[in-house]
Amino acid sequence: MTAVPVAERPLRVALVGPYSLSVFGGVQGQVLGLAHALRHRGHDVRVIAPCDGPPPEPGITTVGPTRRVPTNGSIAPITSNHFAAARTLEALRSFDPDVVHLHEPLSPGPTHAALVGTELPLVGTFHASYHSGYNKWYAALRRPLQRMVDRLTVCVAVSPEASRDVEQAFGVECRILFNGVDLDRYAAAEPWPSPEPAIFFVGRHEPRKGLAVLLDAFAGLDRPARLWVASAGPQTDALTARGVPGVEWLGRVGETEKARRLRGATIACFPSIEGESFGVVLLEGMAAGTAVVASDLTGYRAVARTGAEARLVPPGDAAALRVALRALLDDPTARGTVAAAGRARAEALSMARLAEEYEAVYREAVGSERRPASVARPVRLVRGRRHR
Repeated sequence: MTAVPVAERPLRVALVGPYSLSVFGGVQGQVLGLAHALRHRGHDVRVIAPCDGPPPEPGITTVGPTRRVPTNGSIAPITSNHFAAARTLEALRSFDPDVVHLHEPLSPGPTHAALVGTELPLVGTFHASYHSGYNKWYAALRRPLQRMVDRLTVCVAVSPEASRDVEQAFGVECRILFNGVDLDRYAAAEPWPSPEPAIFFVGRHEPRKGLAVLLDAFAGLDRPARLWVASAGPQTDALTARGVPGVEWLGRVGETEKARRLRGATIACFPSIEGESFGVVLLEGMAAGTAVVASDLTGYRAVARTGAEARLVPPGDAAALRVALRALLDDPTARGTVAAAGRARAEALSMARLAEEYEAVYREAVGSERRPASVARPVRLVRGRRHR
C-alpha cells in the first residue's frame, strides 16, 4: 500500500504551552484557538499544557498545576518539575505526533521537556517581547538556551518585537507569523447592553497595562459614559480605592462575557505602557466591530498599522488618551470609520488564515532534511519509542 505523501495527508500536531490553560492569557488563547482552527482543517491536534483543575475543553492533556512566577512585569502561571516533564514526554509518546509546536519554547516547563527529551520535528513560536529591549534571562543562560534554540527545526515570532531578543541573543532568524483571532466568536457575540456609551478595558491590573492612566483620563472625560474594567491584579485594591465615578469593576470575566462586552462597548481601550509584543486584545476588539483606542507601542502598531485601524496615543499620557476618547465618543462617523478599518484588519489576521500558514510550516518541518542537533539526556523519545 502506497503511503500518502506528507504534503497531502492530515497531520498529527502536538501544541505544547508553558502557561496554565485555567488562567486567561494571550498565549493560552492563541494555543486553544489554533487547535480549533487546525482541527477544522482536518488535522489531529493534541494540546499539552499545565492546568489548575480539569482541562477547560476536550483535546487537552494536562501536565499538572502551576505556581505564579514574576516575569517581564507580569505574573506567569507555569510549572517546572520532574513530574510535569515526565507527563509531557508520556503525552508525546502516546500521541506520537508528526510535529511538535512549542509556544514560548524557552519558558520553563513542558516546552523545555519537549526540547531536550524528543527528537521530533519542532516548531517554536516566540510571543513575548521585553520592554527593556534586553532579556537578562537569555544573557545569563545563553549557552544552555542556545542548545535548545538549535533544536528547533523552524523558529517563528509573532511580531518583529518578539523576534528581536531571540535573533540578537542566539543568532537565529525568526519568520514572522502574526497572532490570529476567531472572527466568529466576536462578530456573532450578543452585545452587552449599556444605557450610555461604554469604554471597555480588559487586562491584568498591573503597571505595564496602563489602567491607572486610563482612570486618570476617564476621571476628566466630562462626557456621559461608563468605564467597564475587567480582570484583576496587584493594583486592583489601590485603583478601586480611588473611587473614580462611572467605573464598573467587573472582576475576572469568561471568554463569552468578554466577547459580549467588546461587542457592546462604544470604545475598546488598551493603554499599555510597555512590554507588548503583539496586540491580541486590539485584534479582538476589531473583530467585534468596536473602535479601538490604544497606546502607540511598536507591538500594537503590528496590529493597527499606521494607526488607521485604531487611534494610537503616546503611552502613559492621560491627557492625550482623554482627547482620543472624547473625539470618538463625540463623532459617530469617525468611530464607524475606525471600527470598519479594524474589522477589515481582523479578517486579514483571522485564526483560520493563521492555521493555514502554520500547516505549511509544519509540513516544511516534517519534510525537512535538517534535524535538530542531539542533546545529551538520560531519556529520549524518538517517534513514540523510549530510548536510553
